[in-house]
Amino acid sequence: MINYKLLRCVKCNTRSLKISDSKAELVCSVCNQIYPVQNDVPILFQPDEEPEIFQSEIHKKQGTEFKYKEHYQQDALDFDYFQEREKGTEHSERRVREFIFSQAPKNPNRILDVGCGNAWVAELFCSSANEVISMDISHTNVGKALEKYPYKNHSGVVADVLNLPFRENSFDCIIASEIIEHVVHPNHFVENLIRILKPGGVLLVTTPYKEKLQYNLCIHCNKLTPRHAHIHSFDENKLAGLYAEKDTSFEYKTFANKALIHLRTHVVLHFLPFGFWRFIDKVANAIYKAPATIFVKWERVK
Repeated sequence: MINYKLLRCVKCNTRSLKISDSKAELVCSVCNQIYPVQNDVPILFQPDEEPEIFQSEIHKKQGTEFKYKEHYQQDALDFDYFQEREKGTEHSERRVREFIFSQAPKNPNRILDVGCGNAWVAELFCSSANEVISMDISHTNVGKALEKYPYKNHSGVVADVLNLPFRENSFDCIIASEIIEHVVHPNHFVENLIRILKPGGVLLVTTPYKEKLQYNLCIHCNKLTPRHAHIHSFDENKLAGLYAEKDTSFEYKTFANKALIHLRTHVVLHFLPFGFWRFIDKVANAIYKAPATIFVKWERVK
């Protein structure tokens, strides 16, 4: 069960949430807002909140809208993030996870996994962190995460990263892997997450590097829609420009050579431990610079 003292009311922004006697609700003692708690997972959305509607350039041209919260809640119902992946995809995702793990603090006190998906953060970090919180916009994903990794130091919350329910200075490490390319306002995404870092805490982000956005024809409306719901493409300059305050440092690294991916070298490379794979990947990018992924770390100044 999550530590409720970490939470704030997303309606009035006060630190006044109390758990009800039935354990089925969180109640704000200031504005009286009530938030449901399902299977020990609080759901912290504003009930009267207007649906967030986003239009990228392609949406504007097609006259369509993107209701991202509704989209990803339905996505979690229709697609199983925990099912076995195709071998090449599984290898690529594994290397992203290993890269993040290699760059993360070794014994963090509290970690937040933003957009927890299949909860790999809980799998890798529950043995070293005092507390891991899986957060997703979908209760389905959070529920499955807690069921698969039922550790005492693993808890969950359903919330929107653009209206976070956490108090400032709450986390030593925040991980958001392959999320920022999906969100409506990436600058607000970064700002909100840095706000809840402790001094010295780190925000770790990965995203496709210089991705050429592609579109598919929707079988329902016969209009173009962004493939994989990727609505932004990033490089180091765009990412650095998302947050320019002097209370953080910024660094980045690129990895996952596209040539190695396209040549399906995972058939051999998947046998190698991370360190050996990383060496081969560096050599490949030195010969043919084409990294598929960028890793970014914002560290809050102590």
